[in-house]
Amino acid sequence: MTLIALVISLFIVATGLIGIFLPAKLLEFARLFENQTGLWVAGVFRVVFGASLFFSAPTSHSPQIIRTLGVIIFVAGFITPFIGTKRVHKIINWWEARGSVFVRLWAGTALTIGLLLASAVVT
Repeated sequence: MTLIALVISLFIVATGLIGIFLPAKLLEFARLFENQTGLWVAGVFRVVFGASLFFSAPTSHSPQIIRTLGVIIFVAGFITPFIGTKRVHKIINWWEARGSVFVRLWAGTALTIGLLLASAVVT
């Protein structure tokens, strides 16, 4: 499970880097999840990531934090498909309307979180 958590954390890092350097591509990627299939894929991704964090927590650098994040992400994964495509569309449009600086700031946050999670699960 630690390997899965590490791979997904590195995926988050890569997504953050893309958003920093190519914010329009990040928005294009986000639009892939505007339909019901995309929401289900995002939900499954979150369930797998949450479970991998939860089960890799005992060997991590910060077991309580990683376990708690795992539970939150796991639950969010089950909720994700029920958000609705209209709401996701509105969220992405709102995000896009804020401009590339805003997108880059969020991408930097994703990069930081991904690096912290990767570091925590391999320690």
